[in-house]
Formats: sequence, structure tokens, C-alpha cells
Amino acid sequence: MRRLIAAFAAVSLVAACSNEGGGGAEGDTAAAYPEENITFVVPFSAGGPTDTVTRMIADPMAKALGGKIVVQNVEGAGGTVAAGQVAQAEPDGYTVLMHHIGMSTAPALYKDLGYQPLEDFATVGLVTEVPMTLVARNDFPPSTLADLTAYVKANSDKVSLANAGIGAASHLCGLLFQSTAGVKLQEVPYQGTGPALTDLVGGQVDFMCDQTTNTTGQITAKKVKAYAVTTPERVKSLPDVPTTAEGGMPELQVSVWHGLYVPAGTPPEIVTKLSEALKTALADQAVIDQMAKLGTAPVEAADATPDAHRAYLDEQIKTWAKVIADAGVKAS
Repeated sequence: MRRLIAAFAAVSLVAACSNEGGGGAEGDTAAAYPEENITFVVPFSAGGPTDTVTRMIADPMAKALGGKIVVQNVEGAGGTVAAGQVAQAEPDGYTVLMHHIGMSTAPALYKDLGYQPLEDFATVGLVTEVPMTLVARNDFPPSTLADLTAYVKANSDKVSLANAGIGAASHLCGLLFQSTAGVKLQEVPYQGTGPALTDLVGGQVDFMCDQTTNTTGQITAKKVKAYAVTTPERVKSLPDVPTTAEGGMPELQVSVWHGLYVPAGTPPEIVTKLSEALKTALADQAVIDQMAKLGTAPVEAADATPDAHRAYLDEQIKTWAKVIADAGVKAS
């Protein structure tokens, strides 16, 4: 009988260990993460504002995770090509999407989107909220925002407005400008604001609305003419640039938030690791200083979390659905 009891106990112990091992497989994977390079997918061109923000946090996040992060630019269709690829990627934490406000506008803009932001992604955390600027080629005639408004109304068939494609932040800001000014302009879409700004500096297009992370250097170097920042207060890195309210257009208020995403189904433990690494990166003084030079700042730690990010994304989807419907804009 003693031998029978001992044998039964041994079998029970093996079964218990086996169950612990099976139930902890996901936990073991998360504990070992990352075991290979992590790819951060950026939906816009290299050198653009979203790319700039991504590269700012990539190295400090990699150090916090104890791995390596590779940045990959996948352009097209206002960021939806990259988002669609990440939505279909293996949910293992090795493919991460950095996207901006366009994540919340895509459902209203695209009839056949191919993914749903709240269903096909797990949110990691918000990163930063970036002001936008109205800028023009240096030899563009208007000198102030009021001059710009009057000029484009008088020359609507001649003025060109650059953007990074339908659904991009520059496109949305441009729509708000046109709506506020009561004018319809010739829009020139690019594969990202990087090449759009290059053409602006070169004088191939007249003006555009772009993030301070992309325009601050060009403004301070006097390579472009700045009319206004689209925030209630002036930006510290651009103290001489007035706000849209100061320029007589208080209705034009918009900033661009960025966040990190992974495919739905990614183990929660890995999402948490990424979120904690993001918080570490955003608290890095070098990152804070870099962002300050470009007119922005990291979000508060409480917003660099999956729950806060998801709640904000949900709110923004609802907000922009109404704005886009009222504007009657649809992507082809």
C-alpha cells in the first residue's frame, strides 16, 4: 500500500509540474523577450516627423529591453499600408507600429480599410503630442497668417498646398485650414512630409501644414517662412511664431499625437514590457531635450500605458469620424 501511495504521489507531482510548464510557456516566452531584433514600422518616409519621433525613442527603448530595435519605413495610403501589414503580423512582440493621429481617422476615410484599430491592435502607450505649423516657401508673397488667408482666397486656382497623402496629419490640418478660410486649394500629395518639405524648401510647392518635429529646424534656419503654430500657446522652441489665434484664425487648432501598437493577440506580458520600456525612454533626459528642441514633449507616464492609449484612441476615432463626415472627404 505504501508503495502504491508513493507511486500515486510521484505521478501527481509529475502532472503538476507538467501543468505548470504548459501554463507558463507564454510567461517563459515573455520573460525571455526579446530574443531577436524588434522591428518598429513607421508608416511614412524617413526624415518625416513620425520617423523622427520613432528614432528618438528606439535606442533608449532597446536598452531598457536589452535588445535591438530596427526602424522600417513602409509608406503608402496615409499610413494604412504599414498598419495593415502590422495587423497581419505574428503577435509575438517583434513587429511594432508607430502611428500618429491617422490611426484614428482611417476608419472614417477608407471604405475598405482591411483592419479595425480597436480590434486588430493592442495599444502599448502614447508617446507625444506634437504641434503643427503653417509654413511656406521663402518667396511666397504673404507675410502673416491674415495675409495668407487673403492671398489664397484671391488666388485659389494657383496656390498649391502640399501634404503627405489622404489621412496624413498634414492633410487633416490642410483640410481644417481650407474649411476655416472658406477656400478650396490645389492639393499636392507626397509619400510623406519629408519629401514634401524638401520640395517646399526648393520652391516647387507654395505652402503646407506640418509638425514641429519636421519644421523647427527649417524655420530656425530660415529655409521656410512660418505663419503660425496650431496650438493655444506659442511653442518654446519657436518663440517668434504666433499662434493661429493670434493670427486671426482661432478655429484652426490641431496637434498630432503618436502611439505604439502591436498586433492583437500579443501576450499581455510582452505588451507590458514594451510599455515599461516606453516609459523609461520618455523619461530619458536626452529624449526630453531632443523633443524640446523640436517643439514637443513626452506624454505623462500615466498616458504611456495600454489602457490610457486605448481610451484616447477610442475617443479620437469618434471625434474625427464627425469632422471627416462633415467635410465630405473620402479616400479613393
